[in-house]
Amino acid sequence: MEVVGKDIQNFQHTVRAHSDYDFSDYSHTSLQRRLNRILLELDMDMDQVLLRMKSDGDFIDKILRKITVHTTELFRDPQVWMKIKTKLLPSLSHQDTIRIWHPGCSTGQEVYSMMMVLDGLGLLEKSEIYGSDLHEEVIETARQGRYKYRFNQSYLENFDRVMLDGDGTFSWKQKKYWKKYFHIDEASDTIQMKDFLRQKPVYKKLDLVKDPNLFLVNFDLIVCRNVIIYFNAELQNRVFELFHKNLNDHGSLLLGVHESIMGSYTKKFIRKDPFYYKALV
Repeated sequence: MEVVGKDIQNFQHTVRAHSDYDFSDYSHTSLQRRLNRILLELDMDMDQVLLRMKSDGDFIDKILRKITVHTTELFRDPQVWMKIKTKLLPSLSHQDTIRIWHPGCSTGQEVYSMMMVLDGLGLLEKSEIYGSDLHEEVIETARQGRYKYRFNQSYLENFDRVMLDGDGTFSWKQKKYWKKYFHIDEASDTIQMKDFLRQKPVYKKLDLVKDPNLFLVNFDLIVCRNVIIYFNAELQNRVFELFHKNLNDHGSLLLGVHESIMGSYTKKFIRKDPFYYKALV
């Protein structure tokens, strides 16, 4: 049975009543798509799912983890990372401190990508890196910096394109260079980030729906990719206000390749593809 509008409303009400989360302003289209997938996976109908959510805390946590998206990878969209490397970060190199926030950091691959680029530019030591996510479980994965190797072999192609200006093909130069940042153990199927990267970021559990900036600093760059696409227009605007308020003058925001700022908030940012710079209004 397909999920309909009443099912989504009942789901949102159940989440508010039986958890600390609020999905009221999530996109109905996104929720419908994910709930349909969950029902198929669990072989349950919506009434069964809602009934169990009301009585089983572990089950509701499981459902909420499935609803929120945790797809990320090292150097996702290499062309975007090349612009970060060649245009944005060099423009911050004159500063004594560079502060970067990754809201919705998920399992942390994007955070590690940023630190590797900063290190390659000689800027890591004077950078402060912050990461946040809705779920403590994925934040813990980010802290550990350990990922499946075979599942993520394309990481190495992206690494070559961004860090070595290569064409994504394997080379011994590439292998020698990546050893600075991570260790690959094919036998145990792991990529393990080096300690000097793992120990750098400050992580906090943070819900963009309701929480303020818990880090209590302003940022030069906020990287929030493939997160707001799951919010409705009202919630997107609240998040853009949070970002605008917590960016330094001339600070910038980076969204996903399929995301953009629409409506009245376009006046608060100046777009220079792919970055949105804070407008001083």
